[in-house]
This record gives sequence, structure tokens and C-alpha cells, in this order.
Amino acid sequence: MASTRPNPIQWLWYSVGGRLPERLAPWVLRDATSRAWRWRLAARSSVVVLPLAAVWLLLPGPIGLRLALSLMALLVGYFYSQAYGDESVELRVAKHGYEYGVARAMRRAAEDEADAEARARYNARYRSGSGDAAP
Repeated sequence: MASTRPNPIQWLWYSVGGRLPERLAPWVLRDATSRAWRWRLAARSSVVVLPLAAVWLLLPGPIGLRLALSLMALLVGYFYSQAYGDESVELRVAKHGYEYGVARAMRRAAEDEADAEARARYNARYRSGSGDAAP
């Protein structure tokens, strides 16, 4: 795919839901279909969640309460970003000119291919019928 990456300002804009220039659309698709797409989603969510948690720490009150509020903001923010991550990524990819559902289909195809390879390795080792498989 494309080797062009967004600069840090563009990436921050992309992280909060902004649209990147058309030349970066292949990077967006790669971002949404890589093996580490969930980690990338968490990194993008951090742009929104971490400042919110920091605000809770700056409020007046007992430090225990402020820490608890910050932790709760982090937990809830990351939970919802991951719970709705698949939909979020699909909308992000569609916003950059790809058909809705293409990222999900590409991830599923890659997973199916990896599963087929693992199944073939398993069958070759344990289902060969020779009975001399190593423990």
C-alpha cells in the first residue's frame, strides 16, 4: 500500500474524526486493516481520552476522588472506543472514499487466510495418520 503517512498535525486531526487529504486514503485503509488495528484505534482514542482524564485530575478535591474519576474516564473511554471500534473504523474508511464494509471484509479475509494456514499446520502435524507425532 502507500508509504505516505500523515504528519503529526494531520494524524491528530484524523484521530478526532477529521478527514485526511485524498493522497492519504490508502494509508487510512492500511490503518484500518492492519493486524494491529485495535491498538491503532486505542492510540487514536487516547487523543480524546487522556486530556479528559487530565482535566479530572486538575479539579479541586481529594486526590483519591480525582484519581478515581480519571481512572473511570480512561476505562469508560477506552471501553466504548473498542466496543464500537469496528463501526468507527468502517465510517472512517468510508469517509476517505472507500466502500462501506471494505475494511471489515479485508480483515476477515486476512483472518480466514491465517486460520487456514494454522489449520493446515495442525492437520499436517496431528492428523497425518502416521501416529508418530511428537508430544
